[in-house]
Amino acid sequence: MKLPEKTIERLSQYRRTLLNCLSRGETHIFSHELAALLNITAVQVRRDIMFLGYTSIQRKGYNIQEMISVIGNLLDNKEVMNVAVIGIGHFGTAITTYFKGKRAKLDIVAAFDVDPEKIGQTVAGVSCYPLDQLKEVVRNLNISIAIITVPPEHAIDAADKIVSAGIRGILNFTTVPLNVNAQVYLEEYDMVTSLEKVAYFTKKMKDK
Repeated sequence: MKLPEKTIERLSQYRRTLLNCLSRGETHIFSHELAALLNITAVQVRRDIMFLGYTSIQRKGYNIQEMISVIGNLLDNKEVMNVAVIGIGHFGTAITTYFKGKRAKLDIVAAFDVDPEKIGQTVAGVSCYPLDQLKEVVRNLNISIAIITVPPEHAIDAADKIVSAGIRGILNFTTVPLNVNAQVYLEEYDMVTSLEKVAYFTKKMKDK
């Protein structure tokens, strides 16, 4: 079953929130409590959980540990999926450092750059390779996902190299919209647009 993209996003948010609850020693949670933590409705939470075929104990709510496992069974690949970061400047370094080790089934195993001073260096234990070795390293390390953090003017060229290397999942953090073939899943996150959206609604709040 292929779930809607927004449902997948929320399930990922549920798991992250539930992991935080678990770290605080909590064992069960009701749908309205989870909804309140994420500023959505309890009805939406219950609808999403229905996709998982998981039900709560009426008097205790959802078992947090079980629900984390059920979400993981849906979202995660059976085997670890290896990830590469393309562009190891300040932002690429921050992403690598932050995400390394955050998920058992997603592992950043390589970084790539064109700057000779960065090539051969390591960030959070991740080695940086020359971008022109992308295809070879992708094959040797079985990389299936790439995160693009290069300067905007190099985004299209980086995407072309990524697709040519056989990678089938791309997360684009640049401000340049990319066009890839239908065999590649592309997720684009434009921080400028997101910040402008926040600014717009902040302005509206001030006008009230």
